[in-house]
Amino acid sequence: MSTLARARCTLGAHRSALDTALATAVLVCMLAGSFVDPHGPEGVSWELRSPDALSLALMAVGAAALAFRRREPLAVLAVTGCASVVESVTGEPRAPVVMCAVVALFTVAASADRTTTWRVGLLTMTVLTGAAMLAGPLPWYAQENLAVFAWTGIGATAGDAVRSHRAFVQAIRDRAEKAERTREEEARRRVAEERLRIARDLHDVVAHHIALVNVQAGVASHVMDKRPDQAKEALAHVRRASRSALDELRATVGLLRQSGDPEAPTEPAPGLARLGELVGTFHHAGLNVEVARADQGIELPAAVDLAAYRIIQEALTNVRKHAGERAKAEVSVVRVGPNIEVTVLDDGTGADDGTGADDGTGTDDGTGAGDGAPADGGGHGLLGMRERVTAVRGTLTTGPRYGGGFRVHAILPVRSRTDAADAVEDLV
Repeated sequence: MSTLARARCTLGAHRSALDTALATAVLVCMLAGSFVDPHGPEGVSWELRSPDALSLALMAVGAAALAFRRREPLAVLAVTGCASVVESVTGEPRAPVVMCAVVALFTVAASADRTTTWRVGLLTMTVLTGAAMLAGPLPWYAQENLAVFAWTGIGATAGDAVRSHRAFVQAIRDRAEKAERTREEEARRRVAEERLRIARDLHDVVAHHIALVNVQAGVASHVMDKRPDQAKEALAHVRRASRSALDELRATVGLLRQSGDPEAPTEPAPGLARLGELVGTFHHAGLNVEVARADQGIELPAAVDLAAYRIIQEALTNVRKHAGERAKAEVSVVRVGPNIEVTVLDDGTGADDGTGADDGTGTDDGTGAGDGAPADGGGHGLLGMRERVTAVRGTLTTGPRYGGGFRVHAILPVRSRTDAADAVEDLV
Protein backbone atom coordinates (compact mmCIF):
# COMPACT_ATOMS: atom_id res chain seq x y z
CA MET A 1 0.00 0.00 0.00
CA SER A 2 1.36 3.41 -0.97
CA THR A 3 1.88 6.31 1.41
CA LEU A 4 -1.04 8.20 -0.13
CA ALA A 5 -3.36 5.20 0.29
CA ARG A 6 -2.31 4.76 3.92
CA ALA A 7 -2.93 8.45 4.56
CA ARG A 8 -6.42 8.17 3.04
CA CYS A 9 -7.23 5.17 5.22
CA THR A 10 -6.02 6.99 8.32
CA LEU A 11 -8.05 10.10 7.53
CA GLY A 12 -11.11 8.04 6.71
CA ALA A 13 -10.91 6.34 10.11
CA HIS A 14 -10.64 9.68 11.98
CA ARG A 15 -13.16 11.94 10.23
CA SER A 16 -14.10 13.81 13.39
CA ALA A 17 -10.47 14.78 13.99
CA LEU A 18 -10.19 15.84 10.34
CA ASP A 19 -13.28 18.05 10.62
CA THR A 20 -11.96 19.61 13.83
CA ALA A 21 -8.65 20.35 12.15
CA LEU A 22 -10.46 21.91 9.18
CA ALA A 23 -12.58 24.06 11.50
CA THR A 24 -9.44 25.25 13.27
CA ALA A 25 -7.74 26.10 9.98
CA VAL A 26 -10.80 28.05 8.80
CA LEU A 27 -10.89 29.96 12.10
CA VAL A 28 -7.21 30.89 11.74
CA CYS A 29 -7.78 32.11 8.18
CA MET A 30 -10.81 34.17 9.23
CA LEU A 31 -8.89 35.74 12.13
CA ALA A 32 -5.97 36.56 9.84
CA GLY A 33 -8.36 38.11 7.32
CA SER A 34 -10.19 40.13 9.96
CA PHE A 35 -7.02 41.82 11.24
CA VAL A 36 -5.75 42.80 7.77
CA ASP A 37 -7.32 45.54 5.65
CA PRO A 38 -6.24 45.74 1.96
CA HIS A 39 -7.74 49.19 1.56
CA GLY A 40 -5.30 51.76 2.91
CA PRO A 41 -5.55 55.55 2.70
CA GLU A 42 -3.41 55.58 -0.42
CA GLY A 43 -5.19 52.84 -2.42
CA VAL A 44 -4.28 49.17 -2.24
CA SER A 45 -1.96 48.84 0.74
CA TRP A 46 -2.08 46.35 3.56
CA GLU A 47 -2.54 47.59 7.13
CA LEU A 48 -3.71 46.22 10.45
CA ARG A 49 -7.19 46.77 11.83
CA SER A 50 -9.15 45.74 14.90
CA PRO A 51 -12.42 43.72 14.38
CA ASP A 52 -15.19 44.21 16.90
CA ALA A 53 -16.14 41.63 19.50
CA LEU A 54 -19.34 40.55 17.69
CA SER A 55 -17.37 39.63 14.56
CA LEU A 56 -14.93 37.56 16.62
CA ALA A 57 -17.83 35.74 18.31
CA LEU A 58 -19.51 35.03 14.97
CA MET A 59 -16.25 33.64 13.57
CA ALA A 60 -15.92 31.37 16.61
CA VAL A 61 -19.53 30.15 16.26
CA GLY A 62 -19.12 29.47 12.53
CA ALA A 63 -15.84 27.60 12.99
CA ALA A 64 -17.28 25.51 15.85
CA ALA A 65 -20.25 24.54 13.69
CA LEU A 66 -17.91 23.25 10.96
CA ALA A 67 -16.70 20.53 13.33
CA PHE A 68 -20.12 18.84 12.82
CA ARG A 69 -20.42 19.40 9.08
CA ARG A 70 -20.49 15.66 8.15
CA ARG A 71 -23.15 14.78 10.73
CA GLU A 72 -25.66 17.55 10.02
CA PRO A 73 -24.61 19.39 6.83
CA LEU A 74 -27.85 21.34 6.38
CA ALA A 75 -27.99 22.42 10.03
CA VAL A 76 -24.36 23.55 9.89
CA LEU A 77 -25.09 25.51 6.70
CA ALA A 78 -28.05 27.21 8.41
CA VAL A 79 -25.90 28.21 11.43
CA THR A 80 -23.00 29.49 9.36
CA GLY A 81 -25.36 31.24 6.95
CA CYS A 82 -27.09 33.08 9.79
CA ALA A 83 -23.74 34.08 11.26
CA SER A 84 -22.64 35.40 7.85
CA VAL A 85 -25.85 37.42 7.40
CA VAL A 86 -25.52 38.98 10.84
CA GLU A 87 -21.88 39.83 10.25
CA SER A 88 -22.63 41.34 6.80
CA VAL A 89 -25.26 43.64 8.29
CA THR A 90 -23.46 44.69 11.50
CA GLY A 91 -19.77 44.23 10.86
CA GLU A 92 -17.70 47.38 10.42
CA PRO A 93 -15.07 46.72 9.35
CA ARG A 94 -16.43 43.47 7.89
CA ALA A 95 -14.83 40.13 8.86
CA PRO A 96 -14.74 37.10 6.51
CA VAL A 97 -17.34 35.03 8.42
CA VAL A 98 -18.87 34.02 5.07
CA MET A 99 -15.94 31.65 4.65
CA CYS A 100 -17.68 29.26 7.10
CA ALA A 101 -20.84 29.33 4.98
CA VAL A 102 -18.83 28.54 1.83
CA VAL A 103 -17.28 25.44 3.46
CA ALA A 104 -20.67 24.34 4.79
CA LEU A 105 -22.25 24.78 1.34
CA PHE A 106 -19.44 22.71 -0.19
CA THR A 107 -20.21 19.90 2.30
CA VAL A 108 -23.92 19.95 1.47
CA ALA A 109 -23.23 19.83 -2.27
CA ALA A 110 -20.76 16.94 -1.84
CA SER A 111 -23.20 14.83 0.20
CA ALA A 112 -26.61 15.64 -1.35
CA ASP A 113 -28.04 15.06 -4.80
CA ARG A 114 -27.79 17.61 -7.60
CA THR A 115 -31.35 18.91 -7.20
CA THR A 116 -30.80 19.65 -3.53
CA THR A 117 -27.48 21.29 -4.37
CA TRP A 118 -29.11 23.64 -6.88
CA ARG A 119 -31.89 24.63 -4.53
CA VAL A 120 -29.75 25.10 -1.43
CA GLY A 121 -26.95 26.77 -3.42
CA LEU A 122 -29.24 29.33 -5.07
CA LEU A 123 -30.96 30.09 -1.75
CA THR A 124 -27.63 30.56 0.05
CA MET A 125 -26.17 32.78 -2.68
CA THR A 126 -29.32 34.89 -2.84
CA VAL A 127 -29.63 35.38 0.91
CA LEU A 128 -25.95 36.12 1.60
CA THR A 129 -25.41 38.33 -1.44
CA GLY A 130 -28.72 40.16 -0.95
CA ALA A 131 -27.99 40.82 2.72
CA ALA A 132 -24.50 42.10 1.91
CA MET A 133 -25.69 44.38 -0.91
CA LEU A 134 -28.93 45.73 0.59
CA ALA A 135 -28.30 45.87 4.34
CA GLY A 136 -24.54 46.05 4.61
CA PRO A 137 -22.52 49.18 5.39
CA LEU A 138 -20.69 49.07 2.04
CA PRO A 139 -22.13 50.18 -1.32
CA TRP A 140 -24.03 47.43 -3.15
CA TYR A 141 -21.45 47.36 -5.91
CA ALA A 142 -18.51 46.87 -3.54
CA GLN A 143 -16.08 44.10 -4.42
CA GLU A 144 -16.70 42.38 -1.09
CA ASN A 145 -20.38 41.93 -1.99
CA LEU A 146 -19.57 40.45 -5.39
CA ALA A 147 -16.98 38.21 -3.73
CA VAL A 148 -19.74 36.70 -1.53
CA PHE A 149 -21.69 35.73 -4.67
CA ALA A 150 -18.59 34.31 -6.35
CA TRP A 151 -17.34 32.28 -3.40
CA THR A 152 -20.71 30.71 -2.61
CA GLY A 153 -21.08 29.69 -6.26
CA ILE A 154 -17.60 28.20 -6.24
CA GLY A 155 -18.38 26.23 -3.05
CA ALA A 156 -21.57 24.73 -4.51
CA THR A 157 -19.90 23.88 -7.85
CA ALA A 158 -16.85 22.30 -6.22
CA GLY A 159 -19.02 20.18 -3.90
CA ASP A 160 -21.14 18.95 -6.80
CA ALA A 161 -17.98 18.03 -8.72
CA VAL A 162 -16.67 16.04 -5.76
CA ARG A 163 -19.99 14.21 -5.44
CA SER A 164 -19.99 13.36 -9.15
CA HIS A 165 -16.44 12.06 -8.93
CA ARG A 166 -17.30 9.85 -5.95
CA ALA A 167 -20.34 8.48 -7.77
CA PHE A 168 -18.23 7.75 -10.85
CA VAL A 169 -15.57 5.94 -8.83
CA GLN A 170 -18.22 3.93 -6.98
CA ALA A 171 -19.88 2.98 -10.26
CA ILE A 172 -16.54 1.72 -11.58
CA ARG A 173 -16.00 -0.33 -8.43
CA ASP A 174 -19.50 -1.80 -8.58
CA ARG A 175 -19.01 -2.68 -12.25
CA ALA A 176 -15.67 -4.33 -11.48
CA GLU A 177 -17.17 -6.33 -8.60
CA LYS A 178 -20.10 -7.40 -10.76
CA ALA A 179 -17.76 -8.44 -13.56
CA GLU A 180 -15.68 -10.43 -11.08
CA ARG A 181 -18.78 -12.18 -9.72
CA THR A 182 -19.95 -12.88 -13.27
CA ARG A 183 -16.57 -14.37 -14.20
CA GLU A 184 -16.60 -16.59 -11.13
CA GLU A 185 -20.16 -17.76 -11.81
CA GLU A 186 -19.33 -18.43 -15.45
CA ALA A 187 -16.23 -20.37 -14.44
CA ARG A 188 -18.22 -22.49 -11.98
CA ARG A 189 -20.90 -23.10 -14.60
CA ARG A 190 -18.35 -24.22 -17.19
CA VAL A 191 -16.64 -26.49 -14.67
CA ALA A 192 -19.99 -28.10 -13.80
CA GLU A 193 -20.85 -28.60 -17.47
CA GLU A 194 -17.44 -30.09 -18.20
CA ARG A 195 -17.71 -32.47 -15.26
CA LEU A 196 -21.15 -33.57 -16.43
CA ARG A 197 -19.90 -34.10 -19.98
CA ILE A 198 -16.92 -36.17 -18.81
CA ALA A 199 -19.21 -38.22 -16.55
CA ARG A 200 -21.47 -38.98 -19.52
CA ASP A 201 -18.50 -39.99 -21.68
CA LEU A 202 -17.13 -42.25 -18.97
CA HIS A 203 -20.50 -43.90 -18.50
CA ASP A 204 -20.97 -44.46 -22.22
CA VAL A 205 -17.50 -45.93 -22.68
CA VAL A 206 -17.64 -48.19 -19.63
CA ALA A 207 -21.21 -49.38 -20.22
CA HIS A 208 -20.58 -50.24 -23.86
CA HIS A 209 -17.27 -52.02 -23.64
CA ILE A 210 -17.79 -53.74 -20.31
CA ALA A 211 -21.10 -55.10 -21.59
CA LEU A 212 -19.31 -56.57 -24.62
CA VAL A 213 -16.56 -57.98 -22.41
CA ASN A 214 -19.17 -59.56 -20.15
CA VAL A 215 -21.00 -61.17 -23.07
CA GLN A 216 -17.86 -62.53 -24.74
CA ALA A 217 -16.45 -63.77 -21.44
CA GLY A 218 -19.71 -65.65 -20.83
CA VAL A 219 -19.49 -67.20 -24.29
CA ALA A 220 -15.88 -68.23 -23.74
CA SER A 221 -16.70 -69.79 -20.38
CA HIS A 222 -19.62 -71.70 -21.89
CA VAL A 223 -17.75 -73.21 -24.85
CA MET A 224 -14.29 -73.52 -23.29
CA ASP A 225 -14.40 -77.32 -23.00
CA LYS A 226 -16.40 -78.31 -26.08
CA ARG A 227 -15.33 -75.69 -28.65
CA PRO A 228 -11.94 -74.20 -27.70
CA ASP A 229 -11.57 -72.45 -31.05
CA GLN A 230 -14.76 -70.44 -30.48
CA ALA A 231 -13.62 -69.74 -26.91
CA LYS A 232 -10.34 -68.34 -28.22
CA GLU A 233 -12.23 -66.13 -30.67
CA ALA A 234 -14.47 -64.86 -27.86
CA LEU A 235 -11.42 -64.12 -25.70
CA ALA A 236 -9.88 -62.24 -28.61
CA HIS A 237 -13.01 -60.10 -28.76
CA VAL A 238 -12.70 -59.54 -25.00
CA ARG A 239 -9.14 -58.40 -25.46
CA ARG A 240 -10.03 -55.99 -28.27
CA ALA A 241 -13.01 -54.57 -26.36
CA SER A 242 -10.97 -54.08 -23.21
CA ARG A 243 -8.16 -52.40 -25.17
CA SER A 244 -10.68 -50.11 -26.88
CA ALA A 245 -12.22 -49.28 -23.49
CA LEU A 246 -8.82 -48.41 -22.06
CA ASP A 247 -8.00 -46.22 -25.06
CA GLU A 248 -11.26 -44.29 -24.79
CA LEU A 249 -10.92 -43.96 -21.03
CA ARG A 250 -7.38 -42.66 -21.50
CA ALA A 251 -8.59 -40.11 -24.03
CA THR A 252 -11.49 -39.00 -21.83
CA VAL A 253 -9.50 -38.76 -18.62
CA GLY A 254 -6.75 -37.03 -20.57
CA LEU A 255 -9.04 -34.04 -20.93
CA LEU A 256 -8.40 -33.38 -17.24
CA ARG A 257 -4.71 -32.82 -17.87
CA GLN A 258 -3.22 -29.38 -17.53
CA SER A 259 -2.05 -27.60 -20.66
CA GLY A 260 1.58 -28.28 -19.86
CA ASP A 261 1.20 -31.97 -19.08
CA PRO A 262 2.84 -34.41 -21.52
CA GLU A 263 0.97 -36.82 -23.76
CA ALA A 264 -2.15 -34.74 -24.12
CA PRO A 265 -4.83 -36.50 -26.19
CA THR A 266 -4.92 -35.55 -29.84
CA GLU A 267 -7.47 -38.05 -31.20
CA PRO A 268 -10.76 -36.38 -32.15
CA ALA A 269 -13.99 -37.30 -30.40
CA PRO A 270 -15.90 -40.19 -32.00
CA GLY A 271 -18.75 -39.43 -34.39
CA LEU A 272 -20.99 -40.99 -36.99
CA ALA A 273 -17.96 -41.52 -39.22
CA ARG A 274 -17.07 -44.40 -36.87
CA LEU A 275 -20.58 -45.88 -36.87
CA GLY A 276 -19.49 -48.87 -38.97
CA GLU A 277 -16.71 -49.65 -36.51
CA LEU A 278 -19.16 -49.39 -33.61
CA VAL A 279 -21.70 -51.70 -35.27
CA GLY A 280 -18.89 -54.15 -36.02
CA THR A 281 -18.14 -54.56 -32.32
CA PHE A 282 -21.75 -55.54 -31.70
CA HIS A 283 -21.68 -57.97 -34.63
CA HIS A 284 -18.71 -59.68 -33.01
CA ALA A 285 -20.70 -59.81 -29.75
CA GLY A 286 -23.49 -61.70 -31.50
CA LEU A 287 -26.00 -58.88 -31.96
CA ASN A 288 -27.64 -58.59 -35.38
CA VAL A 289 -27.67 -54.89 -36.26
CA GLU A 290 -28.99 -53.37 -39.48
CA VAL A 291 -28.01 -49.81 -40.38
CA ALA A 292 -29.84 -47.44 -42.72
CA ARG A 293 -28.34 -44.03 -43.37
CA ALA A 294 -29.53 -41.07 -45.41
CA ASP A 295 -27.14 -38.44 -44.12
CA GLN A 296 -24.21 -38.72 -46.53
CA GLY A 297 -22.48 -35.50 -47.34
CA ILE A 298 -23.75 -33.70 -44.22
CA GLU A 299 -21.18 -32.05 -41.99
CA LEU A 300 -22.49 -32.06 -38.43
CA PRO A 301 -21.33 -29.82 -35.58
CA ALA A 302 -18.91 -31.64 -33.31
CA ALA A 303 -21.32 -31.69 -30.35
CA VAL A 304 -24.19 -33.06 -32.46
CA ASP A 305 -21.95 -35.66 -34.11
CA LEU A 306 -20.71 -36.89 -30.73
CA ALA A 307 -24.24 -36.92 -29.26
CA ALA A 308 -25.57 -39.02 -32.15
CA TYR A 309 -22.70 -41.51 -31.82
CA ARG A 310 -23.13 -41.84 -28.04
CA ILE A 311 -26.91 -42.26 -28.32
CA ILE A 312 -26.51 -45.15 -30.78
CA GLN A 313 -23.76 -46.67 -28.66
CA GLU A 314 -25.80 -46.55 -25.47
CA ALA A 315 -28.97 -47.82 -27.14
CA LEU A 316 -27.21 -50.81 -28.76
CA THR A 317 -25.44 -51.58 -25.50
CA ASN A 318 -28.79 -51.77 -23.73
CA VAL A 319 -30.19 -53.95 -26.50
CA ARG A 320 -27.32 -56.39 -26.07
CA LYS A 321 -27.70 -56.39 -22.30
CA HIS A 322 -31.46 -56.59 -21.90
CA ALA A 323 -33.30 -57.49 -25.12
CA GLY A 324 -32.47 -61.19 -25.22
CA GLU A 325 -30.09 -63.37 -27.17
CA ARG A 326 -32.18 -63.48 -30.38
CA ALA A 327 -32.95 -59.78 -30.47
CA LYS A 328 -32.29 -57.75 -33.58
CA ALA A 329 -31.61 -54.02 -33.73
CA GLU A 330 -32.20 -51.45 -36.43
CA VAL A 331 -30.31 -48.16 -36.59
CA SER A 332 -31.35 -45.34 -38.90
CA VAL A 333 -29.73 -41.93 -39.34
CA VAL A 334 -31.78 -39.64 -41.58
CA ARG A 335 -31.58 -35.96 -42.45
CA VAL A 336 -35.05 -34.37 -42.15
CA GLY A 337 -35.13 -30.66 -42.91
CA PRO A 338 -32.89 -28.73 -40.51
CA ASN A 339 -32.51 -31.74 -38.20
CA ILE A 340 -30.97 -35.16 -38.19
CA GLU A 341 -33.04 -37.99 -36.74
CA VAL A 342 -31.42 -40.97 -35.03
CA THR A 343 -33.58 -44.01 -34.34
CA VAL A 344 -32.65 -47.32 -32.67
CA LEU A 345 -35.27 -50.09 -32.64
CA ASP A 346 -35.16 -53.63 -31.31
CA ASP A 347 -37.56 -56.56 -31.18
CA GLY A 348 -36.32 -57.87 -27.89
CA THR A 349 -38.46 -60.22 -25.86
CA GLY A 350 -36.23 -60.51 -22.84
CA ALA A 351 -37.36 -60.14 -19.26
CA ASP A 352 -36.31 -56.50 -19.30
CA ASP A 353 -38.26 -55.83 -22.51
CA GLY A 354 -35.93 -53.57 -24.39
CA THR A 355 -33.17 -51.22 -23.86
CA GLY A 356 -34.35 -49.07 -21.11
CA ALA A 357 -36.13 -51.15 -18.51
CA ASP A 358 -33.05 -52.10 -16.63
CA ASP A 359 -31.84 -48.56 -16.90
CA GLY A 360 -34.53 -47.52 -14.52
CA THR A 361 -36.68 -45.73 -17.03
CA GLY A 362 -39.84 -47.78 -16.93
CA THR A 363 -42.26 -46.55 -19.57
CA ASP A 364 -40.81 -43.37 -21.00
CA ASP A 365 -42.96 -41.04 -23.05
CA GLY A 366 -40.13 -38.79 -24.04
CA THR A 367 -40.69 -36.26 -21.31
CA GLY A 368 -38.49 -37.88 -18.73
CA ALA A 369 -41.41 -39.08 -16.64
CA GLY A 370 -40.13 -42.60 -16.89
CA ASP A 371 -36.69 -41.87 -15.53
CA GLY A 372 -37.47 -43.41 -12.24
CA ALA A 373 -35.28 -45.29 -9.84
CA PRO A 374 -33.93 -48.52 -11.23
CA ALA A 375 -34.50 -51.80 -9.59
CA ASP A 376 -30.83 -52.76 -9.73
CA GLY A 377 -29.29 -49.43 -8.81
CA GLY A 378 -28.48 -48.39 -12.38
CA GLY A 379 -30.43 -45.82 -14.31
CA HIS A 380 -27.89 -43.53 -15.96
CA GLY A 381 -28.24 -44.74 -19.56
CA LEU A 382 -31.33 -42.93 -20.77
CA LEU A 383 -30.63 -40.05 -18.41
CA GLY A 384 -27.25 -39.55 -20.06
CA MET A 385 -28.84 -39.71 -23.52
CA ARG A 386 -31.43 -37.13 -22.52
CA GLU A 387 -28.75 -34.80 -21.14
CA ARG A 388 -26.75 -35.06 -24.36
CA VAL A 389 -29.79 -34.28 -26.50
CA THR A 390 -30.79 -31.36 -24.30
CA ALA A 391 -27.26 -29.95 -24.46
CA VAL A 392 -27.52 -29.63 -28.25
CA ARG A 393 -31.13 -28.32 -28.07
CA GLY A 394 -32.70 -31.47 -29.45
CA THR A 395 -35.51 -33.78 -28.33
CA LEU A 396 -35.46 -37.42 -27.23
CA THR A 397 -38.32 -39.92 -27.15
CA THR A 398 -37.88 -43.38 -25.63
CA GLY A 399 -40.31 -46.14 -24.75
CA PRO A 400 -41.47 -49.68 -25.43
CA ARG A 401 -42.75 -50.61 -28.89
CA TYR A 402 -46.13 -52.10 -29.62
CA GLY A 403 -45.72 -55.85 -29.86
CA GLY A 404 -42.43 -55.94 -27.96
CA GLY A 405 -39.05 -54.31 -28.05
CA PHE A 406 -37.93 -50.76 -27.38
CA ARG A 407 -37.53 -47.55 -29.37
CA VAL A 408 -35.06 -44.68 -28.96
CA HIS A 409 -35.68 -41.68 -31.20
CA ALA A 410 -33.58 -38.49 -31.09
CA ILE A 411 -34.02 -35.32 -33.16
CA LEU A 412 -30.84 -33.27 -33.25
CA PRO A 413 -30.43 -29.87 -34.95
CA VAL A 414 -27.88 -29.92 -37.75
CA ARG A 415 -27.06 -26.23 -37.38
CA SER A 416 -26.40 -24.39 -34.16
CA ARG A 417 -27.90 -21.02 -33.29
CA THR A 418 -24.66 -19.30 -34.13
CA ASP A 419 -24.60 -20.83 -37.60
CA ALA A 420 -28.23 -19.81 -38.18
CA ALA A 421 -27.51 -16.23 -37.11
CA ASP A 422 -24.53 -16.10 -39.50
CA ALA A 423 -26.75 -17.36 -42.32
CA VAL A 424 -29.34 -14.68 -41.65
CA GLU A 425 -26.65 -12.02 -41.67
CA ASP A 426 -25.39 -13.32 -45.00
CA LEU A 427 -28.89 -13.11 -46.46
CA VAL A 428 -29.33 -9.57 -45.20
